[in-house]
Amino acid sequence: MADRRVVLKMAGALVAAGLGSPARGVAAPVRPHRDIDPMALVDPELKPAALEILRNPDNFPPLSDETLPIIRAKIAALMLPPLKTVPWKRAAVPGTAGNPEVTVYVVNAQADAFRPGIVFMHGGGFVFGDAKSTIPELQALSAALDCCIVSVDYRLAPETRFTGSVEDNYASLRWLHANAADLGVDPARIAIMGESAGGGHAALLAIAARDRGEVPLALQVLVYPMLDDRTGSSHQMPDFIGTIGWKADANRYGWRSFLGRAPGGPHVPAAGVPARVSDLSGLAPAFIGVGTLDLFVSEDIEYARRLVEAGVQTELHVYPGAWHGFDHDPAASVAKRFNAAKMDALRRALQIQPPL
Repeated sequence: MADRRVVLKMAGALVAAGLGSPARGVAAPVRPHRDIDPMALVDPELKPAALEILRNPDNFPPLSDETLPIIRAKIAALMLPPLKTVPWKRAAVPGTAGNPEVTVYVVNAQADAFRPGIVFMHGGGFVFGDAKSTIPELQALSAALDCCIVSVDYRLAPETRFTGSVEDNYASLRWLHANAADLGVDPARIAIMGESAGGGHAALLAIAARDRGEVPLALQVLVYPMLDDRTGSSHQMPDFIGTIGWKADANRYGWRSFLGRAPGGPHVPAAGVPARVSDLSGLAPAFIGVGTLDLFVSEDIEYARRLVEAGVQTELHVYPGAWHGFDHDPAASVAKRFNAAKMDALRRALQIQPPL
């Protein structure tokens, strides 16, 4: 397992990119004042990590078009090396019609096996992060579940809008399903998973899979997913929510980059925003986990409610005192509980026997 301080440094880098003043050209709505100290609400075991992240010495600038290349480079420099114990390889996946090839990283494939498969989408507010950096974490996950995982290097915003990255993710899912025998995957036991913006991508991918009817899904795992462009724009959150971790100004920048227009308005395309999709019926079963201090807590709870009312089997976990990215503190009990619940959901949906 990676050193705890290294893991927190990487998590802090992602969090730091969401700190600071609003990006240029993005209006900041006045949020209702709440005389509540967010640190007083943090889970006691998460407080050291929260303080370490907030005092991050790397001095990441707030997100903007000008600072984005700097932030991408700083985060890339913190990438952990892959493990030597679990195989992985880079592959080129044919794009959907009119779209380029997609780079994926295939972790723990075994051609003579018949195991579950997972398509994973990394986080990064739609604008930073990459699939290669997820290899060590997915190596550990694939070994624990004895499965194959495909991590998608989808095109980032603002260079590519949501229409392009949705196609990248769908092409990767379709490729895994079509090449299941070569990868040692049971095509009837495929899940999709993502965290933060990757969770938003996973939700959009579940919708695309339902609508196109080519690949059956066993489960969609949405880890504190980024689902609604209205959060932090037309919908204001209390001051103590979204203070530790991804913040409202960064959220507005991420959505504006992803959608190609200001978030929160009446003309935002529903095809790019899971929370704006009117019909959620027929989607794959869902697992959603989020903390009470996460900027996304209300939108995630609301999405879970809508899934339930649409007849989708849905498991929702809300963790008191947890902030965005809290599960990257492996020593905290709340992180252990969350990761155990996530693993249990995957094992049940993918028909994996728990360890003895």
